[in-house]
Amino acid sequence: MTTPYVPPKVWTWDQENGGQFASINRPIAGATHEKVLPRGAHPFQLYSLATPNGVKVTIMFEELLEAGFAAEYDAWLIQISKGDQFGSGFVEINPNSKIPALLDLSGPEPVRIFESGAILMHLAEKFGAFLPASGPARAETLSWLFWQMGSAPFLGGGFGHFFAYAPEKLEYPINRYAMETKRQLDVLNRRLAEVPFIAGDAYSIADMAIWPWYGNMVLGRSYANSAEFLDVGIYTNVKRWADAIEARPATRRGRMVNKNWGEPAEQLPERHSAADFAAKA
Repeated sequence: MTTPYVPPKVWTWDQENGGQFASINRPIAGATHEKVLPRGAHPFQLYSLATPNGVKVTIMFEELLEAGFAAEYDAWLIQISKGDQFGSGFVEINPNSKIPALLDLSGPEPVRIFESGAILMHLAEKFGAFLPASGPARAETLSWLFWQMGSAPFLGGGFGHFFAYAPEKLEYPINRYAMETKRQLDVLNRRLAEVPFIAGDAYSIADMAIWPWYGNMVLGRSYANSAEFLDVGIYTNVKRWADAIEARPATRRGRMVNKNWGEPAEQLPERHSAADFAAKA
């Protein structure tokens, strides 16, 4: 029997408590150090890491380039385990100190955009691609985009944290978030029984937002042993959709950008031109 936790009247921060990422979590915002961000030659400067939220945006850029749009970008690595997101330059673009963050220099004035969903919308509207301009199709796409933005914290910060990163395995939170993750996968599975892509017949920013989280989960790339634990094989429609998006050349490239772990052939910590992929798998 463990001793039940009794919350104090006033919570105080214990820096030693928090699991694998305790060293980069804190209850206050703002910069911890001065650091100017680098800038490249292209109109779009992306500061990110190849986590699911980061991959959404690099897939979008690579899809735009694949479609022939003038969407060249520089992608700079932000190593969150080292606290790069708390540098003064990064905080100027994203006061929330989370990746990804984008600086759009294509217009008369620089525009900062943070939150991955906002970046996808900004780029989609700027280039008129992967988001219908009006009508029911636009509403459907945005509904699924915001579904992902609201749902993923239960998958990542909830299930992922307690299943993979918490300092000890606790039955209640693992069961709670496993149940919610499976419910979300069932939502997607039922939707994808009706349509080839999340928002309907056309590939969209909704797919780009959802695939790095839920597609990677059913492909067995999420938290170690989680695919078996959640029995993801039963979500056959999600698996079909995940495989189709995995096969897209822009997806394969986007997954590599700002990645600095795993197989060397799949890593591209910085991306400054299409030529950077020449030596990759």
